Amino acid sequence: MMVLRRSNERGQADHGWLRSFHSFSFADYLDPQHMSFGNLRVINEDFIAAGTGFGTHGHRDMEIVTYLVSGELAHKDSMGNGEAGAAHSGVIRPGDVQRMSAGRGVRHSEFNHSGAPTHLLQIWIQPNQIGIEPSYEQKHYEAQSKRGRLCLVASGRGEPGAVTIHADAAMYSGLFDDNESASMALVPTRQAYVHVVRGRLQVNGHVLDGGDALKLSGEIQLDLHHAAQDPEAEVLVFDLA
Repeated sequence: MMVLRRSNERGQADHGWLRSFHSFSFADYLDPQHMSFGNLRVINEDFIAAGTGFGTHGHRDMEIVTYLVSGELAHKDSMGNGEAGAAHSGVIRPGDVQRMSAGRGVRHSEFNHSGAPTHLLQIWIQPNQIGIEPSYEQKHYEAQSKRGRLCLVASGRGEPGAVTIHADAAMYSGLFDDNESASMALVPTRQAYVHVVRGRLQVNGHVLDGGDALKLSGEIQLDLHHAAQDPEAEVLVFDLA
């Protein structure tokens, strides 16, 4: 079964400094039909104005993945990331994937210090362990590693090269242009979620534009195809419990 959801059907919030589009219920956007999909709880597409950001706030028992589309974002947390001399600077840029396991509790802030807006996706995945020690990880993926293919960028199965999430899930990123295509076998007892970040992409026969999503349940294969006349597409694919 496949269910298509268009970008304009998402929840929206405009706080002036922040414009946000919610794929699932979040904050003041409550939609009982879109609470989550499998263990995927949140996909927020955020546009953060220059010189603004999220003040210090807390999370617990959630796997939080941040995917930068454009601009940059400075992260600082109660684990010491973002502080002078820390192992991680906390600044994330396009191509970076940041993972924060909130575990038994963490506080952090996120700020756009640049002179241009920052465009990102913030993703929450429900963990398969609660009360764990909070942790942080950040990796960069060159565009070439995602060109015409799905690159594994986050996984709960310990695959090398991906950031580690404490959840029964995996996240792939891909870039497609000039008739490029890719396929991925699906396990029919699991679920898959495809989110087009930008551009246009054909997904299992459906044409998706930026912000559109396709939910797949009971399917055995995912097929992605870019038509030559369409703008370059960037896509995220989730394999979910």
